[in-house]
Amino acid sequence: MLSAFVPGLLLGLSLIVAIGAQNAFVLRQGLRGEHVLAVCLTCAVSDAVLILAGVGGFAQASAWVPWLEAATRYAGAAFLLVYGLRSFRAAMRSGSALTPAAAVPAELGATLLTCLALTWLNPHVYLDTVVLVGSVSTQFAAGKHAFALGAMTASFLFFFSLGYGARLLRPVFARPGAWRVLDVGIGIVMCTIAATLVV
Repeated sequence: MLSAFVPGLLLGLSLIVAIGAQNAFVLRQGLRGEHVLAVCLTCAVSDAVLILAGVGGFAQASAWVPWLEAATRYAGAAFLLVYGLRSFRAAMRSGSALTPAAAVPAELGATLLTCLALTWLNPHVYLDTVVLVGSVSTQFAAGKHAFALGAMTASFLFFFSLGYGARLLRPVFARPGAWRVLDVGIGIVMCTIAATLVV
């Protein structure tokens, strides 16, 4: 099932590495060394739940509405293409490094509430995990579970790498050039997946 697991892993990584409030929060927690395990686990498990909902729900919905699969496939391809082109544009225009979010509560409970809010109240999380991963998973009918596992693995790998590797990454990603390389990589993967969806 590697033919389904690897695309799921690559799509998951491509979607999750985009810099946003959630990633900045995880990065800041990692840099400060506060509640890193709890924060990384909360983000990764939340993604896993949403990915399972997307993959399971889309398979069911496609059986009830035959044209839904084709519509979401082309919509997903368009979204990925735009997302990829935006990454290329960001790589050309980027002139600053990531600045983690402002004050983060030191208490575990407050930290987890902030983490859950950044995850579950973010509409882009649903677009990426439920809609996009769910729609792409319909291309892997026999291997949809492997595809979902690949996407979930990407979440666990990314969040734990970001949280625990933050101190090592700090000097690297203080330079705008590192973000340019990352954005170019994201753009290539997104456009490639968009092309495979259409073809």
